[in-house]
Amino acid sequence: MKALIPASRGVLRIAAMSTGMVQLFFLLHLFFSLALNLVSSIATTGEDKFVYSGFSRSNLDLDGAATITPDGVLELTNRSATIKGHAFYPTPWRFRKSPGEVVQSFSIAFVFGMVPIYSGICTDGMTFLISPTKDFSGAQNSQYLGLLNKTSDGKKSNYIFAVELDSSQNTEFKDIDDNHIGININSLTSFGSKSAAFYDDKIGMFKNLSLVSRKEMQVWVDYNGESTQINVTLAPLKVAKPSKPLLSATYNLSTVLEDPSYVGFSASSGPINSLYCVLGFSFGINQPAPLIDISILPKLPRVGPKPRSKVLEIILPVVTATFILLVGTTIVLLVWRRIKYAEIHEDWEAEFGPHRFLYKDLFHATDGFKNKNLLGLGGFGKVYKGVLPVSKLEVAVKRVSRESKQGIKEFIAEIVSIGRLRHRNLVQLLGYCRRKGELLLVYEYMSNGSLDKYLHCVEDKPTLVWTQRFQIIKDVATGLFYLHERWEKVVIHRDIKASNVLLDSEMNGRLGDFGLARLYDHGIDPQTTHVVGTMGYLAPELARTGKATTQTDVYAFGIFILEVICGQRPINTHADDSSLILIDWVVEHWHKRSLTYTLDSRLHDNYNADEVSLVLNLGLLCAHPLSNARPSMRQVIQYLNGEMPLPELVPTNVSYSALGLMQNEGFDEYTSLPSTVGSIGMTSSLSNGR
Repeated sequence: MKALIPASRGVLRIAAMSTGMVQLFFLLHLFFSLALNLVSSIATTGEDKFVYSGFSRSNLDLDGAATITPDGVLELTNRSATIKGHAFYPTPWRFRKSPGEVVQSFSIAFVFGMVPIYSGICTDGMTFLISPTKDFSGAQNSQYLGLLNKTSDGKKSNYIFAVELDSSQNTEFKDIDDNHIGININSLTSFGSKSAAFYDDKIGMFKNLSLVSRKEMQVWVDYNGESTQINVTLAPLKVAKPSKPLLSATYNLSTVLEDPSYVGFSASSGPINSLYCVLGFSFGINQPAPLIDISILPKLPRVGPKPRSKVLEIILPVVTATFILLVGTTIVLLVWRRIKYAEIHEDWEAEFGPHRFLYKDLFHATDGFKNKNLLGLGGFGKVYKGVLPVSKLEVAVKRVSRESKQGIKEFIAEIVSIGRLRHRNLVQLLGYCRRKGELLLVYEYMSNGSLDKYLHCVEDKPTLVWTQRFQIIKDVATGLFYLHERWEKVVIHRDIKASNVLLDSEMNGRLGDFGLARLYDHGIDPQTTHVVGTMGYLAPELARTGKATTQTDVYAFGIFILEVICGQRPINTHADDSSLILIDWVVEHWHKRSLTYTLDSRLHDNYNADEVSLVLNLGLLCAHPLSNARPSMRQVIQYLNGEMPLPELVPTNVSYSALGLMQNEGFDEYTSLPSTVGSIGMTSSLSNGR
């Protein structure tokens, strides 16, 4: 109607003109107005960009744990463990001008923050991604970042471009460390990656950053459609975009992206609660991403105790008199609490920071270490289930008696180092706590308990079928291979047995209980002075030298294999006090060519004969009395995966009865012997096979 008003005024001014001239003037004016409106409409829809400075009242599509707080923070995860979340711009984008053409240049900017809830570390990370779909219901959490799963990882049909912000090192994806940014193409194995840092233009060099710092940071992702170069730039929040990117790579995204595709974020947390937040987000095609107004961005969520209320400061004088009356009672309560929750602290422990738990938290987590929370007990202490009061993380707490102070600093250092181990077939050691006369070790909780309860029918556990047993053996072998060869140091577990293998919610085997583990640099000869471990799993050379090595772990793994397949303990004591030694019993049937007779009768002939033959012979090879005849764990993996044939075992007349001799000499079930113990004669009835 506004467009018609000038026309009406024009009609009044030319009222004396002819009717034909008036109509012509009116039509020309109407045509001009329509043309202007059309041009305005085209300019609005042709702006291929958007910007969010905070997400209050935004229309993002959310799923999983993702949510937008009242003050406008996009939280991709919440305060729970082992979850995932996604957030996408609701409308898909076309990255090509027309079908068949190359992907155009584009630019993304966002402000993010990682907020550890409890321990000072985050697992596992978050990504910015471009994907043809918003449905990630099949993606896994933890190390898969809510992006892919074990089956889909690496498939070209994913059509996904992502930039990962990874706060956890996973060797299966060849991560460079636990604080890096990576460019990912259809896979969680990064096409290129760099440790988190930013280029400081003032000093002309890169400065390191910690992703897990509870501080806001900016990321810019720029793609040049002509040169196919991808630049990823990182900087603290109030620093202008650096002149040099942190990470550059050349990759033709025309071979990856589909039209249309969605832009957004994914994140997941592992066993440790973590918050992954986005505060601002902008995007542009064929133009720089619009500037995010950092002055109006919301603040990252606060964790920990809330600030003291000002109301309390006002009314405090009013209650002073009452407080004085209660001072005596308060002092008594404080002294009682100090005694109840007393810990041992030494100055050198400050360097281990986040790995130290408060005894008070562990006490409340286990409801005072009551028997109703008891998971099991062994020669080194009791294990309790607990739920940490702040993070609500389920944990297993082991109380280890440790009266001697000798070597405690070195022991704690090794415990903290082992806590950095990250592998899907290892139970993660989260930290420790010290009390007078005892050490408390805190582990990730495994819902299906220990393997020995299934093998030996404790608590009416169901019998494991053959495929489960075979997979558990592979899982433990993979974890042990990681300890021996794949981590930055060599880790000797020293107590491999069925009760130290735990089963997660999917019945995957995980090697746990690193209370006796020792670690040393690759290529260094380990120097241990005491024999420790469990009778029946100890290698013969331990009694002679007192030196634990990777080969003594391999021996224990061989006994473990036989225990899983035969359903028998390494040493079985009968009612008449006679003992059956598992290894000798299996060797006896091996000589008679009746190995299948040793199989657990509960398998009911439901097994793969080839796999049974392979595993039984492999168990005997690993338990060879001569250490140099045993395979390495790398070879064990190759045998189990069918990548290399198992060496032929040649029978001789030499006995395996040294285990029985060790038992008769008075070794306890859990033994700790000086290195001066005399040698025990043990030779092999197998050839070295190598």
